[in-house]
This record gives sequence, structure tokens and C-alpha cells, in this order.
Amino acid sequence: MKDYMISMFIDNELDLEEKIQFVENIHADAAVKNETVSLLRQEMRIGEPVASRVPIIEVKTRSKLSFAFLRPVAIFASGLAAAFIFLLFALPEQKISTVPYRFVIYQPEIEQVYITGTFTKWNALPMKKMGASGYWEITIALTQNEHRYSYILANGRRIPDPTILTREKDDFGGENSILEAQMRV
Repeated sequence: MKDYMISMFIDNELDLEEKIQFVENIHADAAVKNETVSLLRQEMRIGEPVASRVPIIEVKTRSKLSFAFLRPVAIFASGLAAAFIFLLFALPEQKISTVPYRFVIYQPEIEQVYITGTFTKWNALPMKKMGASGYWEITIALTQNEHRYSYILANGRRIPDPTILTREKDDFGGENSILEAQMRV
């Protein structure tokens, strides 16, 4: 029952503050409440901009060599950079619409879960474990297309997403899930 109740709140129907308020007001079981609130606070931290959490390290070097002979090269390179910047801003901007999509899978017995698919160019991306709940998650910005993907468990076994019914056989005897990513209106 604990895992079921936690999974009911870790969805995309409520914003994180609403989820925390709901959990704090509704749950009488302190252990469930504390674990759920902890997971939701983790999710809030995951959504923070990375730049606010990464320290800036200044690197200083000293050199006794004279690089005066590189001056003509530097002037030429700066001219190329200026031309590139001009072209960059002169060309019309093409925006690619993306949709954030949260992948979640329940695998309590597994040490690590990866996701791979057309949106990762079939590279395996590690998913994050959600506390001790047995759930693994990752949020990926998807283009508005049809995407094929599967999960890779730590033991090397590939499985399709159990929550997506649309599937196809791959060239290696397995199955891939098919997801149609669309903008929410």
C-alpha cells in the first residue's frame, strides 16, 4: 500500500508545492508522509537550474613564453569569429518545440536502470532511483514526434515500458515501446 500511495502523488497532475501540501494534510502514516515529501523535495532540487548548484572555479596560469608571433593568427581568428557571429544572428532562428516527458518504471530488485531510444540516439542514459520506493525516473525533453525506446536493467535485460501498450519488434528479437510526444494544450 505504501508504494501505491507514493506513486499516486509522484505524477504530473499537481505542481510540487501542491503535492507537498496534499501529502502533509492527508497522510496519517508519518513514514509514508516523510518518504514522499523527501522524494518530492528531491524532485524540486532536480528541477533547479544546474548553474545555481555548480561552483565556479577560476583557473590561473602563468607563462614565461612570448606569443607575439601569434598576433596575426589572433586577428584572423577574431575576424572569423565576428563573421560567424554575424551569420548566426543574421540567419532566421529555428525553434524546435520540445515536450518534457517523465519516464518512470518500478524495478525494486534492480541496482541500476537505463533508458535508451531514438531520443538518445540509442545511447543508454542512467535513470535516478527515487529513494527506497523501487521506482526509477528520468525527465527528457522530447521533440514532438513518434519515439521508440526501451529500458535496460542492470543485468543487461531490455524491456519495453510496461505502461505503454504500443510496441514493435526490434531487429534483435526484443520489443520497443512507441511513444507519441505532443504538446499539452
